[in-house]
Amino acid sequence: MNKKVVVLGGGTGLSTLLRGLKQYPVDITAIVSVCDDGKSTGILREEFNIPAVGDIRRVLVSLSETEPLVMELFNYRFHTTSDLDGHTIGNLLLTAMTEITGNLSDGIEALSKVLNLKGKVVPLTEDNVVLMAEMEDGNQVEGEHNITVDKRKIKRVYYKENPTPTKEALKAIEEADLIVLSMGSLFTSILPNLICDKIVDALENSPAKIMYVCNMMTQPGETDNFTVTDHVHMLNQYLGKRKVDVVIANNGKIDSELALKYETLEQKDAVRYDAENFKKMDNQVIGDDFVSISNNMIRHNVTKLGFHIFAYLMQL
Repeated sequence: MNKKVVVLGGGTGLSTLLRGLKQYPVDITAIVSVCDDGKSTGILREEFNIPAVGDIRRVLVSLSETEPLVMELFNYRFHTTSDLDGHTIGNLLLTAMTEITGNLSDGIEALSKVLNLKGKVVPLTEDNVVLMAEMEDGNQVEGEHNITVDKRKIKRVYYKENPTPTKEALKAIEEADLIVLSMGSLFTSILPNLICDKIVDALENSPAKIMYVCNMMTQPGETDNFTVTDHVHMLNQYLGKRKVDVVIANNGKIDSELALKYETLEQKDAVRYDAENFKKMDNQVIGDDFVSISNNMIRHNVTKLGFHIFAYLMQL
């Protein structure tokens, strides 16, 4: 029987990690934060009073073992002058299935059969949650999209109303052999999973090791000038009695010309691999060159990343 890995996250980071991990013989459950409120997802949330479906769609596609054309269809975004403009087929299908089955979890399960998933996808909550942020200047910002575009430094994130996590998410954590906090936007994709009281309680009661896959680039307003250990310290503040046990981080060099482009156009810098501070942390660090360039964009080498997660799991 394959060992059970639970991955928590959201956005592009989670789907990227899963594309690599699904290549290895592990039992995957992806718990997806559902606080996105931008573009197509935001419109559907408001109209149908449902949790965010955009990140769910990305994760479903990343775990799918079906034909590439079906995945392309799922991600197809309309560009038109009608109300369909900006909507993706996958978002519309998830919304329709949620309406048909009565809840998002059952809608995901129905679509999972069509997509032949290598793993299971569960939403963090069925609640239509609203993410809030307190900025360093004391002001409050409401909604993930508004938090993301705000350039002020974030002090903390919380929910407008405390959500009830899905039973599937709690059960997956309870049964996990390894719990992975995915790379991705720290305050708006990863921490939304850790500001849910019952999820933190489940993590505290779990005997599984907690692994964090650190970002390669900083996020403007969220993690400016953050090193690897800065990311870990921030996560530990939200983990209650638990702490990160093992960190996977990039120690490979990024092309200076490409790094300058990121710095100039997106105000993003490479996350510094501050090995001199690792001894001060009570955890293991797995460093490797994960740099992969795709369409002139910096990405993790997903096969290598999946291998390191699998190799660590086999040692447990």
